[in-house]
Amino acid sequence: MSDLSALTGSNNYFEDFAAGQRMRHARSATIDEVENNYLSKQVMNTAQGHWNEEYLAGSPLGGGRLVFGLITGSMMVGLASQDTAENALCELGLDAVRFSKPVHHGDTITAYTEVLDTADAPDRDDAGIVRFKHWGRNQRGETVCELERLVLIKRRGSAAIPETETKEVK
Repeated sequence: MSDLSALTGSNNYFEDFAAGQRMRHARSATIDEVENNYLSKQVMNTAQGHWNEEYLAGSPLGGGRLVFGLITGSMMVGLASQDTAENALCELGLDAVRFSKPVHHGDTITAYTEVLDTADAPDRDDAGIVRFKHWGRNQRGETVCELERLVLIKRRGSAAIPETETKEVK
């Protein structure tokens, strides 16, 4: 059996993060109507700005229907995850979430990260805690979302998470 850690990057263990480190993540993503409609319905968010094309016409938030903020935040964290969470053992929290500009269908989000702090994990010598600040910018370079994220990340050389056994299908 192969080691699962071979599937992840080699520079995103706890020891590889240092306060002040900054990253621009390689991928960007365009938020389409389907993401906004589906998730807004799933969480029963019935705010008119998400559903009514004409509702915000002429307002400072105009430009079409608004994207539900938690979609914007989730997309941003997802874009950052390849660099920040491939060796994560668990997400510990999100804090200081702010949405500073409206996001509309068709906007493209690019994610950025700064490492705010690293600390030993209490009662664990196989992992440490990293506090990240993530922010996302739209295609015009405007910051649309900021948040802080606390992640428990595996230390280099710690035991690999065991693979599940595979059974032969007959």
